[in-house]
Amino acid sequence: MAPEGLAEREAEAVAKAGASILIATDPDYPRPLAAIPDPPPVITVLGEVAHLSRDGVGIVGARNASAVGRRMASTLARELGEAGYVINSGLARGIDGAAHHAALQTGTVAVLAGGVDQIYPPEHRDLYTEIIDHGAIVSEVPFGMVARARDFPKRNRIVSGLSKGVIVVEAADRSGTLITARLALEQGREVFAIPGSPLDPRCEGTNRLIRNGAILTRHTDDVLEGLQTLPGIREPDRTHYTAAPLPDAAPSDRRIWRRQIVELLGYTPVTRDVLIRETDIPPAYIADILLDLVLDGKVDEAPGGFTLSTSDN
Repeated sequence: MAPEGLAEREAEAVAKAGASILIATDPDYPRPLAAIPDPPPVITVLGEVAHLSRDGVGIVGARNASAVGRRMASTLARELGEAGYVINSGLARGIDGAAHHAALQTGTVAVLAGGVDQIYPPEHRDLYTEIIDHGAIVSEVPFGMVARARDFPKRNRIVSGLSKGVIVVEAADRSGTLITARLALEQGREVFAIPGSPLDPRCEGTNRLIRNGAILTRHTDDVLEGLQTLPGIREPDRTHYTAAPLPDAAPSDRRIWRRQIVELLGYTPVTRDVLIRETDIPPAYIADILLDLVLDGKVDEAPGGFTLSTSDN
């Protein structure tokens, strides 16, 4: 039995914060979450409740993520947001934070292990505030409750429950992130995993997921294709989330950029990131210029990056 006055105090805290309380029978309670084996009977929401019922994708992964992992999470979150999906994650350091940041303009939902007023980690205070403005903060535990270790796996089932599929970007072999992947499978969600170096402990879990049947994910199209194969999944409404077209660059600029790339390349593969760092080519144009050079036979795309074409003599 709940302590006397607990419900009243919770209602007062919710009203003061401008939050919403949803029970499983409410029309605004997200239907995908209600359908999982153990849905939370009550959830508290700060922000826009409607985001919880949008088609969503979960992006989760290592707290001690690599720069490459964070960049991959950001790219996936941004592009999936532009495709109409809301991005769900857990506000943790590393992959979670990168995904939330990248999806602020298109909508993101953060599921907390503690109460919705408990900001953890504390360095995500500004991100927490932005998510309230551009998405929603969700928890199944009362206001004021600090997260305990056992609350995080319970939180993970909500992240996957709100999502059509879950993408794992870097996870150690015994990572808590793998709990989210397991729960997603139990809930009938698709699981996607980013492959990584077998020498990096942060990739042991994702590589094992792929070996066990998760969808190997190289880019956003792999996720979109995988989601469309799920029964009952419709393509989300993209009306409000269209990417701006890339402006045409001046021909003189394109010639300069092509020359810069050719001068930088040799016969050892150079990654796109290095090309961006070592030239003054705007990052948005680098792929377009590289494609031109490949089609012209000046450059080859090789494992690990780009090289001068061996046939261009």
